[in-house]
Amino acid sequence: MSMIRKSGNRFSDKIMLKSMSSSMRIAILSLASVLMIASGTSLLAAGSEPDFKAAYAAAEAANKEAGVLRNQWTTTAATLTAAKKAAESGDFDKAVALSKEAEALAQASIFQAKSEKEAWKALEIR
Repeated sequence: MSMIRKSGNRFSDKIMLKSMSSSMRIAILSLASVLMIASGTSLLAAGSEPDFKAAYAAAEAANKEAGVLRNQWTTTAATLTAAKKAAESGDFDKAVALSKEAEALAQASIFQAKSEKEAWKALEIR
């Protein structure tokens, strides 16, 4: 879903782009940065069962916080499930990486909820 409606008119599209506040652009860039960092750290993750348990607990805590903000992402739940399955099969390296990815997704959803709490006002027609 795009935040900018397509009107077919290049002039009105440019006006709509200009009306998007700088705080909204910063929020979008920050969210993208968090997701890029998450994908990079998942490649570096290596672990054992205690590492998995710690990473999984951190991801669950972040996901619960996102739930309190009523902004849990379905991709976070799917990644947590995949992490648990990897741990059950004994692949702790993959389980730790997936847990860290799930935590990053949950943190991104928390960031989104907090930033959009006020940012939507910038997109309102005045």
